[in-house]
Amino acid sequence: MSDSPTKGISDKETAPYPDRETVTYAPRHSDVETGDHGIKVVTAPLARELKGRHMQMIAIGGSIGAGLFVGSGSALHTGGPASLVLGYIIVGSMLLCTVQALGELAVLFPVNGAFFTYIVRFVDPAFGFAVGWDYAISWLTVLPFELVAAGITIGFWREDLNIGIWISMFLVLLCIIQIFGVRGYGEVEFILSVIKVMGCIGFIILAVVIDCGGVGQQGYLGAKYWHDPGAFANGFKGFCSVFVVAAFAFGGTELVGLAAAEAETPRKSIPTATKQVFWRITFFYVVSLFLLGLVVPYTNDNLLNSTGANSKYSPFIIAIRLASIKGLPSVFNVIITVSVVSVANSCTFGSTRTMQALAERGMAPKALAYVDSKGRPIWGIIVQLAFGLLAFIGEANNQSTVFNWLLALSGLSFFFIWMAICMAHIRFRRAWKVQGHSKSELPYEAMFGVAGSWYGLILNILCMVATFYVALFPLGGDPDPEAFFSYYLAAPIVIALYLGWKIYTRDWQLWIRSKDMDITSGRRSLVLDPDDMPPKKTWKNAPLRAFHALF
Repeated sequence: MSDSPTKGISDKETAPYPDRETVTYAPRHSDVETGDHGIKVVTAPLARELKGRHMQMIAIGGSIGAGLFVGSGSALHTGGPASLVLGYIIVGSMLLCTVQALGELAVLFPVNGAFFTYIVRFVDPAFGFAVGWDYAISWLTVLPFELVAAGITIGFWREDLNIGIWISMFLVLLCIIQIFGVRGYGEVEFILSVIKVMGCIGFIILAVVIDCGGVGQQGYLGAKYWHDPGAFANGFKGFCSVFVVAAFAFGGTELVGLAAAEAETPRKSIPTATKQVFWRITFFYVVSLFLLGLVVPYTNDNLLNSTGANSKYSPFIIAIRLASIKGLPSVFNVIITVSVVSVANSCTFGSTRTMQALAERGMAPKALAYVDSKGRPIWGIIVQLAFGLLAFIGEANNQSTVFNWLLALSGLSFFFIWMAICMAHIRFRRAWKVQGHSKSELPYEAMFGVAGSWYGLILNILCMVATFYVALFPLGGDPDPEAFFSYYLAAPIVIALYLGWKIYTRDWQLWIRSKDMDITSGRRSLVLDPDDMPPKKTWKNAPLRAFHALF
């Protein structure tokens, strides 16, 4: 049987192509994927319980966190308001193309491991092994940091209480969420993301009021702070420093692709989520940060402490305090706490699913591949929660040094994984053409096609070059090896993992040839259910579609 289905269903339509099979309709949730020869450990399937609303909120919920609410303050201080907005626009546009490419692949191949699997099958197994483990390690090490960060945000109200109390409470909460499997993750992420979205909308409205002089003693501000002290700070180096912060802030948006294997209707929910993510990020990131630069000068001394999850020095809270609004800083601190817990929740999902996919292909200990009858990768969850115990380092005197090096492991991981997704899409499209397929056969096509993936790939490389430049020549100082590796430690780790797998397998082929790629395994979504098809676009439903694109 050929692996080249057409969209026709009649003998007349398929007569000129006798070697192509016909697309048929199948019952909902049917599993018609063919065997993947790369799978070494066969396990129970993951549970497909994520609904469309879960997928949409995962797309944005995994990205809005302390990186936006706190980390943006350091970017504002080092780059100025114009650099802040431009940096986020550039990374946001790159991420749009990346997520679109991921959406096309995830609809066609809603398989375990998503982008890790695509990289292994369409680029090179060694490269997939390297970025897969780097991605898993990044989430493993971010979890203890997020637990400490959650404790620090509680310190906004009660500094007298030991941070270990809050770390224990949040860790127990994560353990409880895991009991309910992927459905528990989806429901929690949905609720927390709604709170974060409401917080962003509330700040945007408030910032407009503050800028127009509607509250506080500052009067009308307009674009005052863009002229004095200015729109840019620290020149080109200050501009480059924004990319690192933006990457951390956007990190997690790709989780919508990782969740494809556990979506109820990937054919319908993934395109919707990937299309909406850009507009939501544009609205909640770019607009809120533009307004932030209008109401907070980059010379504000408190911005020096806008790192980690030190919510007292969040630029959003600084803006509220500059307007002399009492009570509201506490309300916004609740939103920051919620966002940190949301990222911690995403950590457990991102690492466990990636490790489970690695283990299935013999690239991780066999036990990590185990999935129980409820669709939970139990041993991966245990490993992730065990890493959460590292959060108690937060009680040590030198905890900042330890956490800086833990976070250095994940410094460039998002750039690497986004770059690899674009590469996988480019290579897949080439193989799709070489093996006799056309774009019309794709159930969902990326908005900007292969050109968008090339754009995303080049921008990812440029962002890594900019990060290298800032790491080698830090602002206000001389080259420092410790500072350099705190930014760039992930790069030598990826290179070591790549070479290590090449040596272990003795496979020195640089990439998989187009004619040899497996573009058949896991093509579940080509068996269509009429109920899974997105609604037809008409002028009548255009207002409703526009509303859903934002909210």
